Amino acid sequence: MIQKILDKLKITSLNRMQLAAIEAAKKSNDIVLLSPTGSGKTLGFLLPVLSSLNSDNNGVQVLVLVPARELALQIEQVFKQMNTGFKVNCFYGGHSTKTEKNNLKHPPAVLVGTPGRIAYHIHHDNFETESIHTLVLDEFDKSLEFGFKEEMSFIIKQLKKVRKRILTSATNMEEIPSFTGIKNPVELDFLNSRSPTASTLKLKYLRAEDNDKLQILFALICKLQNQSTLVFCNHREAVERIGILLAEKGLAHGIFHGGMDQEERERAVIKFRNGSHRLLITTDLASRGLDIPEIEAVVHYQLPVTKDVFTHRNGRTARMNAAGTSYLLLSATDHLPPFLNETPEVESLPEKNILPERAPWRSLYIAAGKKEKINKMDIVGMLLQKGKLAKEELGLVEVLDHSSYAAVCSSKIEKVLKLIKNEKIKNRKIRIQISE
Repeated sequence: MIQKILDKLKITSLNRMQLAAIEAAKKSNDIVLLSPTGSGKTLGFLLPVLSSLNSDNNGVQVLVLVPARELALQIEQVFKQMNTGFKVNCFYGGHSTKTEKNNLKHPPAVLVGTPGRIAYHIHHDNFETESIHTLVLDEFDKSLEFGFKEEMSFIIKQLKKVRKRILTSATNMEEIPSFTGIKNPVELDFLNSRSPTASTLKLKYLRAEDNDKLQILFALICKLQNQSTLVFCNHREAVERIGILLAEKGLAHGIFHGGMDQEERERAVIKFRNGSHRLLITTDLASRGLDIPEIEAVVHYQLPVTKDVFTHRNGRTARMNAAGTSYLLLSATDHLPPFLNETPEVESLPEKNILPERAPWRSLYIAAGKKEKINKMDIVGMLLQKGKLAKEELGLVEVLDHSSYAAVCSSKIEKVLKLIKNEKIKNRKIRIQISE
């Protein structure tokens, strides 16, 4: 069964951590899994969870609590790709509570959600907790950091029939809080097995002698050209400030922070993931949970405040077996963080800044999604047949609840839009436009 799932996920084999998690789940009811960001923890708990699901149980069997909506969506997507035959849903703040309540009329076997939203549904008796036998606390340390202790404590008190508890974390925890109900767990510690600051990751730094870090950042971006790059800031105001500068320079990019609404954040991540944007400016909200593969560079525009934050940011590149470069931007008075394991080398900048070429992909926005019964094949079929695209001219297609995005070769997108202007999907006229 596992091999079939791996084939569907296009994964050749499980890593040591995932194999250890599967074996531990067979022997113990409580597991604490410590592993770096990007090491594959999602599969590490989903595969053991799958073996415990019962098709005769019509209620929620597994509850997965996560700190952020993006992580909830990622876990839901992975489980769907596993094609197990069991239903999965994810609930989170900003999502329609009406849609979620409708989904609970036929409860999913696996329910993924943020603590605040799951607590809301339990308070309103929207689903029974008696059928839940497995609890997963994913990125538990981050949930505590985000202030979800009260909500998690309330939720766990309602789970009277839980037999198995799995807690995952990307940082070591001195003590597991008693409200989790975890006692004498099997601990799997893989935090030092593949450090993102090891040989897979190059570490460099730049210093702005005149304290103008914005100009240094711009020069670095020009040097990196079209490398897939995440720029981390400590505050959303800095994200916005950098975004304004890059817009003035005519440089395509996305921004991502907690002050944006759900749709804006989803759009930013999708366009970064599909290659329409090669540059994403973000707070530490993007340091965990986001499914963004093949990041080549991480830039610390503002220095990380702790070693854990540094590790999580760097974990977005050098993921699994990949390699990447991490850049620290220093002002004239900044010092290199004391927690660095190595002395970074100085990065040189070219005398002349040359703007990166436009990304090879641009995104089409389609104003319909799953709730309008639109699926990926509907969109692919229309773009290939009516839009006259060759297969290699169509990139990643993602379908959300009420919208969809398709990456199209930049040189073809204007022509495609004209060709499909009056086309219908599922006999419906749907608004389609280029997403800028």
